[in-house]
Amino acid sequence: MKNILLIGCGLLGSSLLRKINNKKIANKVFVYEKSQKHISQIKKLRIGGTVIKNLAEGIKKSDLIIFCTPMSSYKDLILKMNRYLTPKHVITDVGSSKQESFKIIKKYLKKNIFWTSSHPIAGSEVSGPKHGKVNLFDDKWCVLIKEKDTNQKHLLVLKKFWKKIGSKLVEMSIDKHDKIFSITSHLPHLIAYNLVKSAQDFEKQEKYDLIKYSAGGLRDFSRIAASNEIMWRDIFFNNKKNISKAIELFIKNLNSFKKDINTKNNKSILNKLINTKKVRTKIIKLKQKSSYIKSFLTDDVNTIKSLYSSLGYNFVEVVTKLNKINEMIKATYVGHVLLN
Repeated sequence: MKNILLIGCGLLGSSLLRKINNKKIANKVFVYEKSQKHISQIKKLRIGGTVIKNLAEGIKKSDLIIFCTPMSSYKDLILKMNRYLTPKHVITDVGSSKQESFKIIKKYLKKNIFWTSSHPIAGSEVSGPKHGKVNLFDDKWCVLIKEKDTNQKHLLVLKKFWKKIGSKLVEMSIDKHDKIFSITSHLPHLIAYNLVKSAQDFEKQEKYDLIKYSAGGLRDFSRIAASNEIMWRDIFFNNKKNISKAIELFIKNLNSFKKDINTKNNKSILNKLINTKKVRTKIIKLKQKSSYIKSFLTDDVNTIKSLYSSLGYNFVEVVTKLNKINEMIKATYVGHVLLN
């Protein structure tokens, strides 16, 4: 890969930028970012890449173009880019839903230009370049969309690219992708937003200080609900058909729980609780434990490093102290994963 153009440099874009530079995957990386706040962060963080104002310049000099923007921006960007695109350009994105965005791509992208979509299953409730991580994609799944008209050469280029980034690969159709993630990702986020809203409504209604007494359950849901609102609005709108069906299924099961509680149906509710517990066990077994530990270790070590530096310790002293406590942190997280 010679040159790469990243369009948008928030959490995912900046994480890609860090990894591309860290692994020397490309000769040059161009970054097209409209947010002045993000541009300032990129420059301050010194994570590499050449920030450009002229989109045409980046297109002409790049082989691979990666859309890391909200899906609602695709149409305007495509219309701006069309005159500079050639069939040699490999184009992909990191969007979480595909059907509606593909309708836009098919309608507005000029003929003989190929767009092969990607979906790295990685992210966080925080956004912006300052929250990007070089290891964000390590050992995480990346879905590559494969349809009958998919350009096989471009698909192969993207396979090689995402493997270098550190991802594990799986191919899916658009239909299968959006159905799966409506349940595994989109519905959980919607539930999180709704639960926090329900807590707010309850607080107003009963005049209780709920936030003060938030236990682990509400706290964990509120973390998910802190995700970028523009991104999730786009996801909900883009996958509305599948998400609506997922909501209906959720309401059906919620009403079943409600009935069991009101009738004190011990057998029925215990069966539900036991079966869902089994699913949780499967999820934990499938979880990439090493990447889980590595990710949290990186966060904690960086936090501790900043803390010691702010207290006046020099670099050598910080490294010495980190070496002493690094094994302690690792043991703590390994124990946590094994116990859970």
